Amino acid sequence: MPELPEVEAARRAIEENCLGKKIKRVIIADDNKVIHGISPSDFQTSILGKTIISARRKGKNLWLELDSPPFPSFQFGMAGAIYIKGVAVTKYKRSAVKDSEEWPSKYSKFFVELDDGLELSFTDKRRFAKVRLLANPTSVSPISELGPDALLEPMTVDEFAESLAKKKITIKPLLLDQGYISGIGNWIADEVLYQVSDLYTFTFEMK
Repeated sequence: MPELPEVEAARRAIEENCLGKKIKRVIIADDNKVIHGISPSDFQTSILGKTIISARRKGKNLWLELDSPPFPSFQFGMAGAIYIKGVAVTKYKRSAVKDSEEWPSKYSKFFVELDDGLELSFTDKRRFAKVRLLANPTSVSPISELGPDALLEPMTVDEFAESLAKKKITIKPLLLDQGYISGIGNWIADEVLYQVSDLYTFTFEMK
């Protein structure tokens, strides 16, 4: 499933290509398994004509900050991916839709065309993603419950040691705990543990 690197790559692609541009066309999928808490028509009306100010991320969650709320928010689930037409965006292999498929893809859940003609789509082949429209994404679960972002809010060695006080847990479950450090999933945790393989079964118990 997409983890921090893929979501951060999507965020950077949006920052590099979409900021300061106005949304002139919107297509929201009629899929209430992915589109949460709002009808497609209300979603479309709420963001049409708005300008993209920034792309924000915490952990595996991404949201578009517009010139006024509410803001589109994306949980990537098992196979969510951002596509920008004509722009290469790194994505999780199993998320990818074929270049030969129609545009926007039949898997598109959120599509916008910007005032310069650039087109952006969020796709989800497996329908485990969540797309919501939120006044303040950081105040709503799951973002509000996340621990420090592994890339943007790295712990110092002292902070890491202090945070482990009174914990008794093996290292991999700790790394996967999004309330402890957000953004790390299985493949990143496995890579970290490969690099420090002697700690793989180490249990933290600090007093």
